[in-house]
Amino acid sequence: MSDTPPEGGTRRRPHRRRLRFLFPLLRSAVVVAAVTALYFLLPLDRDLDQHTAWVLALGLLGIGALLALQTVAVVASPYPRLRAVEALTTAVPLFLLLFSATYFLYAREQGPHTFSEPLSRIDALYFSVTVFATVGFGDIVPVSQTARVLTTVQMVADLLLVGLIAKVMVGAVRLGLSRRESTTSPDRPEP
Repeated sequence: MSDTPPEGGTRRRPHRRRLRFLFPLLRSAVVVAAVTALYFLLPLDRDLDQHTAWVLALGLLGIGALLALQTVAVVASPYPRLRAVEALTTAVPLFLLLFSATYFLYAREQGPHTFSEPLSRIDALYFSVTVFATVGFGDIVPVSQTARVLTTVQMVADLLLVGLIAKVMVGAVRLGLSRRESTTSPDRPEP
Protein backbone atom coordinates (compact mmCIF):
# COMPACT_ATOMS: atom_id res chain seq x y z
CA MET A 1 0.00 0.00 0.00
CA SER A 2 1.18 3.45 -0.79
CA ASP A 3 2.05 5.97 1.90
CA THR A 4 1.20 8.85 -0.37
CA PRO A 5 -1.75 10.82 0.91
CA PRO A 6 -4.92 11.07 -1.17
CA GLU A 7 -5.34 14.19 -3.32
CA GLY A 8 -5.73 17.25 -1.15
CA GLY A 9 -5.01 15.20 1.97
CA THR A 10 -2.20 15.20 4.43
CA ARG A 11 0.00 12.37 5.55
CA ARG A 12 -1.68 10.38 8.34
CA ARG A 13 -0.16 10.29 11.74
CA PRO A 14 1.57 6.98 12.60
CA HIS A 15 -0.92 6.08 15.36
CA ARG A 16 -3.87 6.64 13.03
CA ARG A 17 -2.18 4.48 10.41
CA ARG A 18 -1.72 1.66 12.94
CA LEU A 19 -5.36 1.95 13.95
CA ARG A 20 -6.37 1.72 10.30
CA PHE A 21 -4.60 -1.64 10.13
CA LEU A 22 -5.63 -2.92 13.54
CA PHE A 23 -9.33 -2.08 13.41
CA PRO A 24 -10.35 -4.59 10.68
CA LEU A 25 -8.34 -7.35 12.37
CA LEU A 26 -9.90 -6.47 15.72
CA ARG A 27 -13.35 -6.53 14.12
CA SER A 28 -12.64 -10.01 12.69
CA ALA A 29 -11.36 -11.23 16.05
CA VAL A 30 -14.51 -9.99 17.81
CA VAL A 31 -16.78 -11.71 15.27
CA VAL A 32 -14.84 -14.97 15.48
CA ALA A 33 -14.76 -14.85 19.31
CA ALA A 34 -18.51 -14.21 19.44
CA VAL A 35 -19.35 -17.02 17.03
CA THR A 36 -16.97 -19.39 18.82
CA ALA A 37 -18.59 -18.51 22.15
CA LEU A 38 -22.01 -19.21 20.61
CA TYR A 39 -20.74 -22.58 19.37
CA PHE A 40 -19.81 -23.56 22.91
CA LEU A 41 -22.77 -21.93 24.68
CA LEU A 42 -25.76 -22.67 22.47
CA PRO A 43 -27.65 -25.82 23.34
CA LEU A 44 -26.83 -28.10 20.42
CA ASP A 45 -29.38 -30.67 21.50
CA ARG A 46 -31.50 -30.89 18.39
CA ASP A 47 -31.68 -34.24 16.65
CA LEU A 48 -29.73 -34.50 13.43
CA ASP A 49 -32.35 -34.77 10.74
CA GLN A 50 -33.29 -33.25 7.40
CA HIS A 51 -33.72 -29.91 9.16
CA THR A 52 -30.08 -30.03 10.27
CA ALA A 53 -28.95 -30.90 6.75
CA TRP A 54 -30.87 -27.87 5.49
CA VAL A 55 -29.24 -25.71 8.16
CA LEU A 56 -25.80 -26.92 7.00
CA ALA A 57 -26.68 -26.22 3.36
CA LEU A 58 -28.12 -22.79 4.21
CA GLY A 59 -25.08 -22.06 6.38
CA LEU A 60 -22.76 -22.84 3.47
CA LEU A 61 -24.87 -20.65 1.17
CA GLY A 62 -24.78 -17.92 3.83
CA ILE A 63 -20.99 -18.08 3.99
CA GLY A 64 -20.92 -17.92 0.18
CA ALA A 65 -23.19 -14.86 0.25
CA LEU A 66 -21.01 -13.28 2.95
CA LEU A 67 -17.92 -13.83 0.81
CA ALA A 68 -19.69 -12.39 -2.24
CA LEU A 69 -20.62 -9.26 -0.29
CA GLN A 70 -17.11 -9.07 1.12
CA THR A 71 -15.68 -9.33 -2.40
CA VAL A 72 -17.73 -6.31 -3.47
CA ALA A 73 -16.52 -4.49 -0.34
CA VAL A 74 -12.90 -5.39 -1.17
CA VAL A 75 -13.19 -3.83 -4.63
CA ALA A 76 -14.78 -0.66 -3.22
CA SER A 77 -12.45 -0.34 -0.23
CA PRO A 78 -9.69 2.26 -0.11
CA TYR A 79 -7.53 -0.52 1.39
CA PRO A 80 -8.50 -3.65 -0.57
CA ARG A 81 -5.72 -5.90 0.78
CA LEU A 82 -6.69 -5.20 4.35
CA ARG A 83 -10.38 -5.72 3.59
CA ALA A 84 -9.60 -9.09 1.90
CA VAL A 85 -7.66 -10.25 4.95
CA GLU A 86 -10.61 -9.25 7.13
CA ALA A 87 -13.03 -11.15 4.89
CA LEU A 88 -10.99 -14.35 4.98
CA THR A 89 -10.23 -14.17 8.71
CA THR A 90 -13.96 -13.98 9.34
CA ALA A 91 -15.28 -16.46 6.77
CA VAL A 92 -12.88 -19.37 7.37
CA PRO A 93 -13.60 -19.68 11.12
CA LEU A 94 -17.35 -19.42 10.44
CA PHE A 95 -17.00 -22.20 7.88
CA LEU A 96 -15.07 -24.41 10.34
CA LEU A 97 -17.52 -23.78 13.17
CA LEU A 98 -20.45 -24.68 10.92
CA PHE A 99 -18.89 -28.06 10.13
CA SER A 100 -17.87 -28.54 13.76
CA ALA A 101 -21.47 -28.11 14.92
CA THR A 102 -22.64 -30.54 12.24
CA TYR A 103 -20.07 -33.17 13.26
CA PHE A 104 -20.97 -32.73 16.92
CA LEU A 105 -24.70 -33.12 16.27
CA TYR A 106 -24.19 -36.10 14.00
CA ALA A 107 -21.89 -37.91 16.43
CA ARG A 108 -24.22 -37.23 19.35
CA GLU A 109 -27.29 -38.37 17.42
CA GLN A 110 -25.85 -41.49 15.84
CA GLY A 111 -23.72 -42.68 18.72
CA PRO A 112 -20.21 -44.11 19.01
CA HIS A 113 -20.22 -45.99 15.70
CA THR A 114 -20.03 -42.80 13.56
CA PHE A 115 -16.48 -41.72 14.42
CA SER A 116 -13.61 -43.67 15.91
CA GLU A 117 -14.41 -42.03 19.27
CA PRO A 118 -17.24 -39.95 20.76
CA LEU A 119 -16.98 -36.27 19.83
CA SER A 120 -17.24 -33.43 22.30
CA ARG A 121 -17.57 -29.92 20.92
CA ILE A 122 -13.81 -29.48 21.17
CA ASP A 123 -13.24 -32.84 19.44
CA ALA A 124 -15.62 -31.82 16.64
CA LEU A 125 -13.81 -28.49 16.21
CA TYR A 126 -10.45 -30.26 16.28
CA PHE A 127 -11.64 -32.76 13.65
CA SER A 128 -13.02 -29.98 11.45
CA VAL A 129 -9.74 -28.04 11.56
CA THR A 130 -7.75 -31.23 10.97
CA VAL A 131 -9.79 -31.98 7.84
CA PHE A 132 -9.46 -28.36 6.69
CA ALA A 133 -5.68 -28.39 7.20
CA THR A 134 -5.49 -31.77 5.43
CA VAL A 135 -3.18 -33.15 8.08
CA GLY A 136 -5.45 -36.04 9.06
CA PHE A 137 -3.69 -37.19 12.21
CA GLY A 138 -5.81 -40.34 12.29
CA ASP A 139 -6.82 -40.06 15.94
CA ILE A 140 -10.41 -39.23 14.95
CA VAL A 141 -11.72 -40.78 11.75
CA PRO A 142 -15.20 -41.08 10.28
CA VAL A 143 -16.41 -44.66 10.54
CA SER A 144 -20.01 -44.67 9.28
CA GLN A 145 -20.84 -44.08 5.63
CA THR A 146 -22.77 -40.91 6.41
CA ALA A 147 -19.87 -39.51 8.48
CA ARG A 148 -17.55 -40.23 5.57
CA VAL A 149 -19.90 -38.47 3.14
CA LEU A 150 -20.12 -35.47 5.48
CA THR A 151 -16.32 -35.36 5.78
CA THR A 152 -15.98 -35.64 2.00
CA VAL A 153 -18.39 -32.71 1.59
CA GLN A 154 -16.16 -30.68 3.91
CA MET A 155 -13.02 -31.67 1.97
CA VAL A 156 -14.55 -30.55 -1.33
CA ALA A 157 -15.84 -27.35 0.27
CA ASP A 158 -12.34 -26.78 1.74
CA LEU A 159 -10.82 -26.99 -1.73
CA LEU A 160 -13.42 -24.58 -3.08
CA LEU A 161 -12.90 -22.19 -0.19
CA VAL A 162 -9.13 -22.19 -0.44
CA GLY A 163 -8.82 -22.27 -4.24
CA LEU A 164 -11.76 -20.46 -5.70
CA ILE A 165 -12.31 -17.95 -2.95
CA ALA A 166 -8.62 -17.08 -2.69
CA LYS A 167 -8.58 -16.50 -6.46
CA VAL A 168 -11.70 -14.33 -6.24
CA MET A 169 -10.25 -12.32 -3.34
CA VAL A 170 -6.94 -11.79 -5.16
CA GLY A 171 -8.87 -10.60 -8.21
CA ALA A 172 -10.98 -8.29 -6.04
CA VAL A 173 -7.83 -6.84 -4.45
CA ARG A 174 -6.37 -6.19 -7.91
CA LEU A 175 -9.57 -4.50 -9.04
CA GLY A 176 -9.70 -2.45 -5.85
CA LEU A 177 -6.09 -1.35 -6.23
CA SER A 178 -6.56 -0.39 -9.89
CA ARG A 179 -9.78 1.46 -8.99
CA ARG A 180 -7.95 3.30 -6.22
CA GLU A 181 -5.04 4.18 -8.51
CA SER A 182 -7.35 5.44 -11.25
CA THR A 183 -9.19 7.74 -8.82
CA THR A 184 -6.00 9.18 -7.30
CA SER A 185 -3.85 9.31 -10.43
CA PRO A 186 -2.27 12.71 -11.04
CA ASP A 187 -2.50 12.05 -14.79
CA ARG A 188 -6.28 11.85 -14.61
CA PRO A 189 -7.88 14.74 -16.51
CA GLU A 190 -10.02 17.07 -14.45
CA PRO A 191 -13.77 16.84 -15.26
